[in-house]
Amino acid sequence: MSEESLLDRTWQQTENVAFLEERFAEVFSFLTGHEPFPWQASLYQRLVQGDIPARCNIPTGLGKTAAVAVWLIALAHAPEKLPRRLVYVVNRRTVVDQTTQEVEQYRKKLLEPELAQLREHLQALCALPLSDGEPPLAISTLRGQFADNRQWSADPARPAVVVGTVDMIGSRLLFGGYLIGFRRRPFHAGLLGQDVLLVHDEAHLEPAFQQLLEQIEREIQKEQQRSGGVLVRPFRLMALSATLRTNAADKEGEPVFRLTDQERNPPPQLPDPPQRPLEHLWRRLYAPKRLRLVQLEDEKELVKRMVELALEFKDSGRAILIFARGVEDVEKIAAALAKKKQQVVPLTGTLRGYERDRLPGDPVFARFLPASSRPEGVQIAEGTVYLVCTSAGEVGVNLSGDHLICDLTTWESMVQRFGRVNRFGQSKDTQIIVVHPTEFEQKDSYEQARQKTLHLLKRLEEQQEGDASPASLARLDPVVCADAFAPAPTILPITDILLDAWSLTSIREDLPGRPELEPYLHGVAAWEPPETYVAWREEVEVITGWLLDIYPPEDLLDDYPLKPHELLRDQSDRVWKHLKAIGERHPDSPVWLIDPTDRVRVSKLGQLIQEDKSVIHYRTVLLPPSVGGLENGLLKSDGKESLSPTQPMDVADEWFADKEKTKRRRCRIWSEQSQLDPPPGMRLIQTIDTQPDAEEFEPEESESLGLGEEALSTEANQQQKRARYWHWYESLEAGDTEGSLSAPQPVGLDEHTEQVVHFAQAIAQRLQLPDWLRSALSLAAKWHDRGKDRAIWQRAIGNWQDQPGTQSPVLAKAGGKNLNWRLLSGYRHEFGSLLEAEQDEQIQKHPERDLILHLIAAHHGRARPHFDPESFDTERFTTEQNLTAAQQVMRRFGRLQQRFGRWGLAWLESLLRCADVLVSQIQKDSEHEHS
Repeated sequence: MSEESLLDRTWQQTENVAFLEERFAEVFSFLTGHEPFPWQASLYQRLVQGDIPARCNIPTGLGKTAAVAVWLIALAHAPEKLPRRLVYVVNRRTVVDQTTQEVEQYRKKLLEPELAQLREHLQALCALPLSDGEPPLAISTLRGQFADNRQWSADPARPAVVVGTVDMIGSRLLFGGYLIGFRRRPFHAGLLGQDVLLVHDEAHLEPAFQQLLEQIEREIQKEQQRSGGVLVRPFRLMALSATLRTNAADKEGEPVFRLTDQERNPPPQLPDPPQRPLEHLWRRLYAPKRLRLVQLEDEKELVKRMVELALEFKDSGRAILIFARGVEDVEKIAAALAKKKQQVVPLTGTLRGYERDRLPGDPVFARFLPASSRPEGVQIAEGTVYLVCTSAGEVGVNLSGDHLICDLTTWESMVQRFGRVNRFGQSKDTQIIVVHPTEFEQKDSYEQARQKTLHLLKRLEEQQEGDASPASLARLDPVVCADAFAPAPTILPITDILLDAWSLTSIREDLPGRPELEPYLHGVAAWEPPETYVAWREEVEVITGWLLDIYPPEDLLDDYPLKPHELLRDQSDRVWKHLKAIGERHPDSPVWLIDPTDRVRVSKLGQLIQEDKSVIHYRTVLLPPSVGGLENGLLKSDGKESLSPTQPMDVADEWFADKEKTKRRRCRIWSEQSQLDPPPGMRLIQTIDTQPDAEEFEPEESESLGLGEEALSTEANQQQKRARYWHWYESLEAGDTEGSLSAPQPVGLDEHTEQVVHFAQAIAQRLQLPDWLRSALSLAAKWHDRGKDRAIWQRAIGNWQDQPGTQSPVLAKAGGKNLNWRLLSGYRHEFGSLLEAEQDEQIQKHPERDLILHLIAAHHGRARPHFDPESFDTERFTTEQNLTAAQQVMRRFGRLQQRFGRWGLAWLESLLRCADVLVSQIQKDSEHEHS
């Protein structure tokens, strides 16, 4: 295949299957680095026809995650038949999720000359012109330089891949969105519920979430019908799994998408070594894995027996993978092996994200990763190594051990474990040792499932000579296998009333009939105890007393959101045990308790631990760094935790825009000066004055602020004596807060409005919206910021217009200055814009008057369904006019949501917001280049 072949051929639509397969194979090979398997080519054939399979059953290790590459190529070929965004949902935030790595690789590959035509076709879909060196694929991933960023949501026409967990994606789809703030919730719900192909990886592990997604898909289809065809790019769902709970057809009668007949029927003698893609697939499918069952009379001896079995391999020089169900068992096994001077690393889901993200650089852990997944420059450990895991190592991690030792769990979990050993078929003598009990509790449905799993394993041992390869597992009766799955949780039905209540995102208080989302995402299961997040932030011990009234915690967390790398997650019972011990040592230390709606309750640790432990169920506990409680990334409470720089507590600033970790996304700096020039490439989010009643003073001119990398270091700041002012900054290039929409230089209102209208029209054109909707969107863009033309708003951004003999221009953007929210006294400029737009004759006569006015009112996340009275425009309008407009806002929201649907209306709102974001992005890019 010549390097010019992809450039010379025309990317044309054709029904010639052979031609399509040839072109697909070429592009896929350049994009992924390997030729496609037959099932991947077959999936491509379906996608270019707009035929998206609802369920795909592909054994582990056979390239499931490459479905993203298949979609991307198909989208370039047939953009009118496929959604612009692919959302890939993983079961949990894993250590090295394969999808993130592959998506980052695709994005980088798109810049290579061999893929110029693919890049050009994808770029033609974008509304925002891309700068040189910027790939047309936007991505948001679970970690690294693209972690949880806003790039994917800036341009609704741009192809994008979002990798997220069930909690992250599910809560945002249901207008919740943990830790993103109420203003962004409808924005994310709209973009995730429209023009999206959602791929639910390992769907069998989350049956409640899968059923929820299926119901959402049906609801959105109804919305599309009600809207009269406006929402032409609906929400599509594809369940992707190596072990489906149901093996027949789905509810619509569509058969499950599987490996091709050619892949399922290899020749009697497999080629060795493999040459063609199909031969590599067979090698993985029939990878030698010999099963050995070890009986255990007393499960209390489990840890001891597993350690004994592990030590049988101590002189083997191999990579030994160990799985245990309990966190405590994993810790004990790892400790016992370490005591025997073995090279061992534990992996549990309770590890904080900051430490978990650094695990791939550990020499022992890296031994279990394929070369392509190892960080550059890491030196892998030699000799025998052990990785001891809970279920955190079962899903989404590209691990491969030489041998496996594990306890007994349910069938779907055992299949995942087996898939993490000899994953690529390179070993000829792989052993799988399963330690199992002899008796099971018959009244416990989970224990019954374990017993049925043991029967299946005995069948493998007796009838298939212990062959535990993926091909051997696939030969077992699927109905019998499904019966050995963990019992499905109680799945709570969602109703129209619930969906309507969740969509009322501007009501932040408790609302009757609006329950928390968690049980609807995961179901209710007695064997799945409640969980709690824990993080550490310096502001918890800084913002106390009356400072809490000036700087409400909700606003601080909206400005500086908690990110995944800051959080650890554990069962609430274990968190409570540690929290009580910490609270007894530090009873007067403050603590913030954050509920799923991002409301914050401030308390003292001593008071909190006197309450019932259920108070922390499904909550985030935010601790001050001074109380400790962290050891090697795990929650600890023995008072021996390290507070050294090697064990940072507050890691909020340790979020980078590059793999080399040289470009911070945000930072906080203490200073005695009330105003500082922002660090290069950053803008001010806000300045916190910790002594607002003190007199101002100027520091010595010779005082050096040292705004270099040392000053940007979290640890350097925390170790210095705190100054009066705390300046918070975020990257111009990668900021993701509401304030990041600010421009680095002052921008006039007319200029800004003209630019937003331009991008609103560009978005409408790229999405091929009907003329009436384009007109409505343009008018909304024209009027969306007119409420900024008020003296109160201009003063709040430092643009004083009331000085005698001067006339300052009306600004839309302050130009790097911090907006003084106290001067605004609650006024919302979009409400002022709404009042002004209501009087415009063109809008009054427009057939989509309701939609135009709602888009104006809702472009910052309010008007769903209301505005608070503090938002009113008393500068230009009477109290009666304000009250009448506020009442109409609620009625208008109800009418439009009934017409366009919940996700449909949220998507329409997002179009204007995106136009506003795109303008700000252009301004930030310009300033960044200048910097």
